[in-house]
Amino acid sequence: MKIRFCKETRDALLELKKSKNVNIEGNILKLIDVSDDIEMQKYVKESIKNQKDLQRKRLEVTKRVQNQNDELTEAKKEIERVNIELQEALDLAEMSKDNALKDLDILQKRTQFELVSVIVKIALWIIIGVGMSTTALYIFSMLADKDTQLIGNTWSNMFGILLTNAFSIIGTIMGVKYASGNNKSKSED
Repeated sequence: MKIRFCKETRDALLELKKSKNVNIEGNILKLIDVSDDIEMQKYVKESIKNQKDLQRKRLEVTKRVQNQNDELTEAKKEIERVNIELQEALDLAEMSKDNALKDLDILQKRTQFELVSVIVKIALWIIIGVGMSTTALYIFSMLADKDTQLIGNTWSNMFGILLTNAFSIIGTIMGVKYASGNNKSKSED
């Protein structure tokens, strides 16, 4: 079945094409009877051509959008993969930092312990040396039949001072150990 337009409709369609460049679209173009009207034949041909051009352009836009969507999807996957790798690297770095801090703490404690040991040994040798030299002088004075009252008082005072200093050194060392242990536990909290 073919559609034939009346003269007014035909003229209105042709005028609309000229003035506003608007054509009829769709399957209706195939049904218009243009057998004896050259102007309508030209109108229908141009309308069909315009419609095919528009369809081709829409298809190109659709394909371009689909390609961009595919690229965006791939980019999103790559970003997610990189984020996962970054998180793993961050976790590994954090774990390495913790291990390094533990190793540093152990090294500091060992160094402190060695230093304390050296200080205690030197202090004990000095105490023993002063005590022995004072005792030897006191014994020599007694054997030489000299007056030992002054040396005896000095010897007694010397041993009191040496013992006081020995306990002071030990107390200081223990206080430092206790304080460093408290600072460590406070920093861990």
